[in-house]
Amino acid sequence: MTDVQSSVSTDPYILMEIIRLQTEIAKLGLDLSGVVNAVVERIPTLTNAEGAIVEYSEGEEMVYRGASGIALPLLGTRVKREASLSGLCVREGRILRSDDTLTDPRVDHGPCEQAGIRSMVIAPLKHEGSAVGAVKLVSTATYAFTARDVRVLELMSDLIAAAMYYAARNESNALYQQATHDSLTGLANRNLFFDRLRSRVSTGRRQIEPLGILVIDMDGLKRVNDSYGHRAGDAALREMALRISRIPRRSDLVARLGGDEFGVILGDISDRNDLLTIVERLSLETDQPFLFEGRTLDLTASIGHARFPEDGKDVDDLLEAADRSMYEMKRTRSVRSSERELTQKHVF
Repeated sequence: MTDVQSSVSTDPYILMEIIRLQTEIAKLGLDLSGVVNAVVERIPTLTNAEGAIVEYSEGEEMVYRGASGIALPLLGTRVKREASLSGLCVREGRILRSDDTLTDPRVDHGPCEQAGIRSMVIAPLKHEGSAVGAVKLVSTATYAFTARDVRVLELMSDLIAAAMYYAARNESNALYQQATHDSLTGLANRNLFFDRLRSRVSTGRRQIEPLGILVIDMDGLKRVNDSYGHRAGDAALREMALRISRIPRRSDLVARLGGDEFGVILGDISDRNDLLTIVERLSLETDQPFLFEGRTLDLTASIGHARFPEDGKDVDDLLEAADRSMYEMKRTRSVRSSERELTQKHVF
């Protein structure tokens, strides 16, 4: 295990690739998710890494906010700062390396075993003297990283930290919030949803990363508005937004697309069953009565789903597939409701 600060010269090709990545990050501007995704996808192409991770320092934990390659299943993982090499990197503010994670007592072995990681090199993400996170290169091979890899990471870390700092700062800026979020529910709005979705299914990506799309149509909002007024309708929309937000992980995006329609982008959906499990859990969450000013109102939602890339390789095809699925759920519910009403008539 080696701790490294390298001054190895970098070849012109690598310098040009770093400049290209810098330009790409600059174009992303204040899109924090886009910046993180660009970093974890591009850095492995410049090194011996089989994947990359961007970790945020949040309280006593390091949180995996971006991941690619072999590390993708770890997205959203939380580890204790005091028990991880990334936490040590942030505390000491210097690049650290582990040539064999199995024998390195500084490493949190759980995530490494899950993803098959055997070696890593980590750089702190420092801005204005403070380390706010770390960027990590990972490999399934021991002793995978050279002084050249360390130098690339060293050259990139300050750029990444600055880009993330300004993007994160503006994500909480009031003007940015108004432009990208729905004022009634606080969820992402239609524009942010489609921006993120286009970014995730972009044909320019180095590798395809499966994801799930949910389109959720709230049933009966007009009936609530007509019967109890728009205050009740607004309260029902906020309640539906809260229920939908309970199911996805923090790395997923939940949005109000307009009116009574919501959308969810789900990362790291391994297969169709994984997606259907989430739909089932969400359906149980949404189809519960709602108490408003002493009245019990029925809340239900029809949920459509699609998985990238098999249900579509662009945004339009994915949403069309999700809409078909949603309307099929509506049709099935309508048939069941009619059958129940017919049965009740015969009984009485």
